[in-house]
Amino acid sequence: MPLDVCQLPLVGGHPALDLANTLERGGESPHDFLSDSSALLRWSVRVGVISDAEANQVGRAWHDEPAAAHAGLAAVRDIREGLYLVMLAAITDANGDTAGDPIVAGAALVALHQRWSGAAARARFVLDSSQVRLVYGTAPAMLVPDRIAEAALDVMLTADLTRVRRCPVLEGGCDWLFLDQSRNGSRRWCRMADCGNAVKARRLTERRRAARPSRAQRCAEIDDGPDRPAPGTAAG
Repeated sequence: MPLDVCQLPLVGGHPALDLANTLERGGESPHDFLSDSSALLRWSVRVGVISDAEANQVGRAWHDEPAAAHAGLAAVRDIREGLYLVMLAAITDANGDTAGDPIVAGAALVALHQRWSGAAARARFVLDSSQVRLVYGTAPAMLVPDRIAEAALDVMLTADLTRVRRCPVLEGGCDWLFLDQSRNGSRRWCRMADCGNAVKARRLTERRRAARPSRAQRCAEIDDGPDRPAPGTAAG
Protein backbone atom coordinates (compact mmCIF):
# COMPACT_ATOMS: atom_id res chain seq x y z
CA MET A 1 0.00 0.00 0.00
CA PRO A 2 1.43 3.44 -0.95
CA LEU A 3 2.46 5.79 1.81
CA ASP A 4 0.17 8.61 2.85
CA VAL A 5 1.34 11.98 1.57
CA CYS A 6 2.27 13.00 5.13
CA GLN A 7 4.54 9.94 5.41
CA LEU A 8 6.62 10.82 2.36
CA PRO A 9 10.25 11.52 3.25
CA LEU A 10 11.17 15.16 2.60
CA VAL A 11 14.51 14.79 0.86
CA GLY A 12 14.42 17.55 -1.76
CA GLY A 13 16.11 20.25 0.29
CA HIS A 14 13.44 22.70 -0.87
CA PRO A 15 9.62 22.54 -0.75
CA ALA A 16 9.40 22.90 -4.53
CA LEU A 17 11.57 19.82 -5.08
CA ASP A 18 9.62 17.90 -2.45
CA LEU A 19 6.54 18.83 -4.48
CA ALA A 20 8.10 17.25 -7.57
CA ASN A 21 8.55 14.05 -5.56
CA THR A 22 4.84 13.70 -4.76
CA LEU A 23 4.31 11.93 -8.09
CA GLU A 24 5.77 8.49 -8.78
CA ARG A 25 6.53 8.71 -12.49
CA GLY A 26 7.76 5.17 -13.08
CA GLY A 27 5.57 2.29 -14.18
CA GLU A 28 2.44 2.09 -16.26
CA SER A 29 0.17 3.86 -13.77
CA PRO A 30 2.10 6.50 -11.76
CA HIS A 31 0.84 7.08 -8.24
CA ASP A 32 -0.05 10.66 -7.32
CA PHE A 33 0.30 11.33 -3.59
CA LEU A 34 -1.64 14.57 -4.10
CA SER A 35 -4.72 12.49 -4.76
CA ASP A 36 -7.21 15.18 -3.81
CA SER A 37 -7.46 18.68 -2.35
CA SER A 38 -7.38 17.30 1.20
CA ALA A 39 -4.03 15.59 0.59
CA LEU A 40 -2.70 18.79 -0.95
CA LEU A 41 -3.77 20.80 2.08
CA ARG A 42 -2.13 18.41 4.53
CA TRP A 43 1.08 18.28 2.52
CA SER A 44 1.23 22.08 2.25
CA VAL A 45 1.08 22.43 6.03
CA ARG A 46 3.69 19.72 6.52
CA VAL A 47 6.30 21.37 4.28
CA GLY A 48 5.59 24.84 5.69
CA VAL A 49 4.03 26.37 2.58
CA ILE A 50 1.04 27.45 4.67
CA SER A 51 0.31 27.61 8.40
CA ASP A 52 -2.35 25.72 10.32
CA ALA A 53 -4.45 28.86 10.53
CA GLU A 54 -4.15 29.42 6.79
CA ALA A 55 -5.07 25.79 6.16
CA ASN A 56 -8.31 26.37 8.06
CA GLN A 57 -9.08 29.38 5.88
CA VAL A 58 -8.34 27.45 2.70
CA GLY A 59 -10.36 24.46 3.90
CA ARG A 60 -13.41 26.62 4.51
CA ALA A 61 -13.05 28.34 1.14
CA TRP A 62 -12.70 25.03 -0.69
CA HIS A 63 -15.61 23.53 1.23
CA ASP A 64 -17.86 26.41 0.22
CA GLU A 65 -16.64 26.32 -3.39
CA PRO A 66 -15.63 22.80 -4.51
CA ALA A 67 -14.76 24.06 -7.99
CA ALA A 68 -12.08 26.26 -6.44
CA ALA A 69 -10.62 23.21 -4.68
CA HIS A 70 -10.40 21.32 -7.98
CA ALA A 71 -8.86 24.36 -9.68
CA GLY A 72 -6.28 24.76 -6.91
CA LEU A 73 -5.27 21.11 -7.11
CA ALA A 74 -5.01 21.28 -10.91
CA ALA A 75 -2.86 24.42 -10.69
CA VAL A 76 -0.45 22.79 -8.23
CA ARG A 77 -0.16 19.70 -10.40
CA ASP A 78 0.64 21.90 -13.41
CA ILE A 79 3.33 23.72 -11.45
CA ARG A 80 4.74 20.40 -10.28
CA GLU A 81 5.03 19.01 -13.80
CA GLY A 82 6.50 22.21 -15.23
CA LEU A 83 9.07 22.44 -12.47
CA TYR A 84 10.04 18.79 -12.94
CA LEU A 85 10.66 19.33 -16.66
CA VAL A 86 12.78 22.41 -15.95
CA MET A 87 14.83 20.59 -13.32
CA LEU A 88 15.45 17.66 -15.67
CA ALA A 89 16.88 20.07 -18.23
CA ALA A 90 19.14 21.52 -15.55
CA ILE A 91 20.55 18.14 -14.48
CA THR A 92 23.69 17.11 -16.35
CA ASP A 93 25.70 13.91 -16.25
CA ALA A 94 29.47 13.48 -16.26
CA ASN A 95 29.53 14.08 -20.03
CA GLY A 96 27.57 17.30 -19.77
CA ASP A 97 24.40 15.80 -21.25
CA THR A 98 21.09 16.90 -19.78
CA ALA A 99 18.45 14.56 -18.41
CA GLY A 100 15.64 16.57 -20.01
CA ASP A 101 14.69 18.34 -23.23
CA PRO A 102 15.62 22.05 -23.30
CA ILE A 103 12.78 22.83 -25.73
CA VAL A 104 10.22 21.16 -23.48
CA ALA A 105 11.76 22.94 -20.49
CA GLY A 106 11.42 26.27 -22.29
CA ALA A 107 7.71 25.71 -22.80
CA ALA A 108 7.41 24.70 -19.14
CA LEU A 109 9.10 27.94 -18.10
CA VAL A 110 6.51 29.94 -20.03
CA ALA A 111 3.70 28.09 -18.25
CA LEU A 112 5.39 28.57 -14.88
CA HIS A 113 5.78 32.28 -15.56
CA GLN A 114 2.06 32.52 -16.25
CA ARG A 115 1.27 30.75 -12.98
CA TRP A 116 3.62 33.03 -11.08
CA SER A 117 2.23 36.15 -12.79
CA GLY A 118 -1.25 35.24 -11.59
CA ALA A 119 0.06 34.67 -8.07
CA ALA A 120 1.95 37.97 -8.12
CA ALA A 121 -1.18 39.81 -9.26
CA ARG A 122 -2.95 38.57 -6.13
CA ALA A 123 0.01 39.33 -3.83
CA ARG A 124 0.29 42.49 -1.77
CA PHE A 125 2.99 44.52 -0.06
CA VAL A 126 3.03 44.38 3.73
CA LEU A 127 4.99 46.65 6.05
CA ASP A 128 6.48 44.38 8.69
CA SER A 129 8.40 46.36 11.29
CA SER A 130 11.10 48.09 9.24
CA GLN A 131 10.77 45.83 6.22
CA VAL A 132 8.38 45.68 3.30
CA ARG A 133 7.50 42.15 2.18
CA LEU A 134 5.59 40.83 -0.80
CA VAL A 135 3.01 38.40 0.57
CA TYR A 136 1.62 35.77 -1.78
CA GLY A 137 -1.71 34.07 -1.22
CA THR A 138 -4.11 36.79 -0.17
CA ALA A 139 -7.14 35.01 -1.69
CA PRO A 140 -7.92 31.90 0.42
CA ALA A 141 -9.17 29.82 -2.51
CA MET A 142 -5.88 30.37 -4.40
CA LEU A 143 -3.57 30.60 -1.40
CA VAL A 144 -1.98 27.16 -1.84
CA PRO A 145 -1.23 27.33 -5.60
CA ASP A 146 0.02 30.92 -5.19
CA ARG A 147 2.45 29.88 -2.46
CA ILE A 148 3.53 26.89 -4.56
CA ALA A 149 4.18 29.22 -7.50
CA GLU A 150 6.27 31.39 -5.19
CA ALA A 151 8.25 28.33 -4.04
CA ALA A 152 8.86 27.24 -7.65
CA LEU A 153 10.15 30.71 -8.50
CA ASP A 154 12.38 30.71 -5.43
CA VAL A 155 14.10 27.39 -6.21
CA MET A 156 14.65 28.36 -9.85
CA LEU A 157 16.14 31.78 -9.03
CA THR A 158 18.04 31.15 -5.80
CA ALA A 159 19.14 27.50 -5.80
CA ASP A 160 22.36 26.35 -7.43
CA LEU A 161 20.84 24.25 -10.18
CA THR A 162 24.17 22.53 -10.83
CA ARG A 163 23.51 20.86 -7.46
CA VAL A 164 20.14 19.42 -8.46
CA ARG A 165 20.31 15.64 -8.59
CA ARG A 166 17.98 12.81 -9.52
CA CYS A 167 18.08 9.57 -7.54
CA PRO A 168 19.52 7.24 -10.25
CA VAL A 169 16.63 5.10 -11.41
CA LEU A 170 18.81 3.12 -13.81
CA GLU A 171 20.84 1.95 -10.82
CA GLY A 172 17.80 1.07 -8.75
CA GLY A 173 17.00 4.52 -7.32
CA CYS A 174 13.56 6.10 -7.03
CA ASP A 175 13.93 9.02 -9.49
CA TRP A 176 13.26 11.69 -6.84
CA LEU A 177 14.84 15.13 -7.15
CA PHE A 178 17.00 16.74 -4.48
CA LEU A 179 19.54 19.46 -3.89
CA ASP A 180 22.99 18.03 -3.23
CA GLN A 181 24.11 20.06 -0.24
CA SER A 182 27.11 17.90 0.56
CA ARG A 183 30.42 19.69 0.80
CA ASN A 184 32.03 17.95 -2.18
CA GLY A 185 28.86 17.51 -4.26
CA SER A 186 29.03 13.72 -4.16
CA ARG A 187 25.55 12.83 -2.94
CA ARG A 188 23.96 10.26 -5.26
CA TRP A 189 20.87 8.96 -3.48
CA CYS A 190 17.71 10.60 -2.21
CA ARG A 191 18.45 8.99 1.16
CA MET A 192 21.20 6.53 1.89
CA ALA A 193 18.91 4.83 4.39
CA ASP A 194 16.40 4.10 1.62
CA CYS A 195 17.56 3.75 -1.96
CA GLY A 196 21.29 3.73 -1.23
CA ASN A 197 21.24 0.85 1.22
CA ALA A 198 18.60 -1.04 -0.76
CA VAL A 199 20.72 -0.92 -3.92
CA LYS A 200 23.86 -1.89 -2.02
CA ALA A 201 22.09 -4.86 -0.44
CA ARG A 202 20.73 -5.99 -3.81
CA ARG A 203 24.16 -5.76 -5.43
CA LEU A 204 25.71 -7.75 -2.60
CA THR A 205 23.09 -10.47 -3.05
CA GLU A 206 23.72 -10.53 -6.81
CA ARG A 207 27.48 -10.86 -6.29
CA ARG A 208 27.00 -13.72 -3.86
CA ARG A 209 24.68 -15.50 -6.26
CA ALA A 210 27.16 -15.02 -9.10
CA ALA A 211 30.00 -16.42 -6.98
CA ARG A 212 27.97 -19.46 -5.88
CA PRO A 213 28.19 -22.41 -8.34
CA SER A 214 24.89 -23.45 -9.83
CA ARG A 215 23.36 -26.88 -9.31
CA ALA A 216 24.24 -27.82 -12.89
CA GLN A 217 27.86 -26.83 -12.27
CA ARG A 218 28.02 -28.89 -9.09
CA CYS A 219 26.58 -31.92 -10.89
CA ALA A 220 29.10 -31.51 -13.70
CA GLU A 221 31.95 -31.37 -11.19
CA ILE A 222 30.74 -34.64 -9.62
CA ASP A 223 30.40 -36.33 -13.01
CA ASP A 224 33.91 -35.23 -13.98
CA GLY A 225 35.40 -36.64 -10.76
CA PRO A 226 37.48 -39.88 -10.37
CA ASP A 227 36.06 -42.99 -11.98
CA ARG A 228 33.92 -44.97 -9.63
CA PRO A 229 32.94 -48.64 -9.89
CA ALA A 230 29.51 -49.16 -11.26
CA PRO A 231 26.93 -50.17 -8.71
CA GLY A 232 26.95 -53.92 -8.08
CA THR A 233 30.54 -54.45 -9.35
CA ALA A 234 33.60 -55.13 -7.27
CA ALA A 235 36.39 -52.66 -7.21
CA GLY A 236 39.81 -53.61 -8.48
